[in-house]
Amino acid sequence: MSRLRLMACAAGAVLLIASPVLAQTAPLPVEIPSEDQAEIGVFGFDLNGMDTSIKPGDDFNRYASGHYLANTPIPADKASYGMFHVLNDRSQVNLREIIEESAANPTSSADAARIGALFASFMDEAAINALGATPLQTDLAEVRATDTHEKFAALMGRTQYGFGTTLFGVQAFEDLRTPDRTSAYVVQDGLGMPDRDYYLEDRFATQKAAYRVYIERALTLAGWTDPAASADAVLAFETAIAGEHWTQVQNRQIDKIYNPMTVAELTAAAPGFDWAAWAVAAGVGADRTLIAANNTAFPGMARIFAETPIATLQAWEAFHVVNQAAPYLSQPFVDARFDFFGKTLSGQQENRPRWKRGVDMVEGALGESLGREYVARHFSPQSKAMMEDLVANLRAAMAVRIQNLDWMSDATKEQALYKLSKFGVKIGYPDEWRSYDGLELVPGDLYGNAERSAAFEWNFNLSKLDRPVNPLEWGMTPQTVNAYYNPPRNEIVFPAAILQAPFFDPRADPAVNYGGIGAVIGHEITHGFDDQGRKTDGDGVLRDWWTPEDAAKFEERAAVLGAQYSALSPVDGANVNGDLTMGENIADLGGLLMALDAYHMSLHGQPAPVINGLTGDQRVFLGWAQVWRTNSRDEYLRQQVTTDPHSPGMYRAAVSPRNIDAWYEAFGVKPGDEQYLAPEARARIW
Repeated sequence: MSRLRLMACAAGAVLLIASPVLAQTAPLPVEIPSEDQAEIGVFGFDLNGMDTSIKPGDDFNRYASGHYLANTPIPADKASYGMFHVLNDRSQVNLREIIEESAANPTSSADAARIGALFASFMDEAAINALGATPLQTDLAEVRATDTHEKFAALMGRTQYGFGTTLFGVQAFEDLRTPDRTSAYVVQDGLGMPDRDYYLEDRFATQKAAYRVYIERALTLAGWTDPAASADAVLAFETAIAGEHWTQVQNRQIDKIYNPMTVAELTAAAPGFDWAAWAVAAGVGADRTLIAANNTAFPGMARIFAETPIATLQAWEAFHVVNQAAPYLSQPFVDARFDFFGKTLSGQQENRPRWKRGVDMVEGALGESLGREYVARHFSPQSKAMMEDLVANLRAAMAVRIQNLDWMSDATKEQALYKLSKFGVKIGYPDEWRSYDGLELVPGDLYGNAERSAAFEWNFNLSKLDRPVNPLEWGMTPQTVNAYYNPPRNEIVFPAAILQAPFFDPRADPAVNYGGIGAVIGHEITHGFDDQGRKTDGDGVLRDWWTPEDAAKFEERAAVLGAQYSALSPVDGANVNGDLTMGENIADLGGLLMALDAYHMSLHGQPAPVINGLTGDQRVFLGWAQVWRTNSRDEYLRQQVTTDPHSPGMYRAAVSPRNIDAWYEAFGVKPGDEQYLAPEARARIW
């Protein structure tokens, strides 16, 4: 289902140069007692991963990480591999231990019994294979019995509780005008491929043809009538819907997605679809005011729906039931889905081991139950205390930067500083853990467990509507390797799993920590002031608090950065979209600037130590580059630049430093170096 991109995250894809001498000679290791060594390298940076034959000013990413990238193959079960994946793999191993211990002791707690039952049902591959397509039959029978457009609108609403798709999804999220309440947002949906461009642009003709093959294969496995003709009809229907969808860039505009409408108003604005039947079946009710996120797409989508034969709608819904259920069905279904989404779209060579997929399922259904034990085992009070200090330092650095801006008026600065002062911070884990009471999970019933988990989750979200927002609730589990900024809550959140090396290590050199987790903290803070975050105020309310002159200056400066990214092409025919990635790129630049300032503040006027011939500033930039070292398959990169608001790792490592004067000074970057930017060409925003 389509999702609202209101939480801006650090990952998703998810630096260095030394003196001229270091550009020619690899640094020598410093002597640090082994018990005090940081996890990566002797002071928290992987010196062996550098390629010092590369001039820092020619390719900063390869200078910092060239040997690592050249000697780190992408695992066969991955489309991309970097530091986020290293931490995620570690998290999965840790979670597997917790899950298997829970399964071995099901009487220890109700959550342990649920964890054990769900994992066991996923891992019983022989029983799953013996069932074949049998688990699908009840859902497919319901699709076959849905023989009018009115009935189909209701069926689409019911898919919120289980398998299947809808043209109009609904999500519970903080109201952007009244952020202490939760509202229901209606979002465009209905496509099986990652984005409208896959249907509409010739550059994705190969993927589109493969998708049509997958549709036919899935329907054949399910026993659907005339799967070949049905596949043609489904693809034509989704192509028409794609033509009405908003683009990824349009979806990012936080002020454009807030369009309150009653169900009656939706019915008048987008006739041809039974909005009332859909809303009642989805559980939101026909009397509620909804937030129509993609409002101008809805009339065309509703018209196409009304004009589409019932047989096509049935085949479309049946395919999506099969597609979503495939991971919980027999091997032919698993393989068919992987061949398209894994191999064709992402370039993976083989599927992930079953245990990893099982861990993901348990984590998705019972995330905070696992998270409570994960934190107890893998997140120390020392790490939390150090993170609190780092966040305080980064906030202080941002306040100074705002005060010193030469392009912003005092009136806007006052509002910006107020917003910064109101930032909420969550570190490690929730203060209040979620309950899973009422969720029934049964050994031997994987399909049923998946559906019951989906229904439980949707009912949990429905329970939030029109109620005060729970300030203790988290949008990620502690074991998630990521971080986020939430605009209507005006808060930054850092789960425990990202607070590990190479992002953060209590034993590491502070400069490397500032370049790693410090810049990630700064990244999330800057999201409150990026091209979309700046549209909400310190209380989380969507409103324009800028003077027109300051807003124009901001847009002008942001455009400089956007043009730099739009000129980059990781694979032939696929450029980074500077508008789509604008928020993340601004956050990267602001975060790194903040980290550098905060590191300087932490020295309290004392000179930074030189370690291994590297100055403090050099180590900050290297710590940043180490976080983003990533190898990716071409198929994955094509998908990333089309759908992901994050730029590829190679650019995240190198582009922000190019816009920071201190990088030039630290590494002696001069005119003539390939990545040199003249001072007047550098983006200067926050």
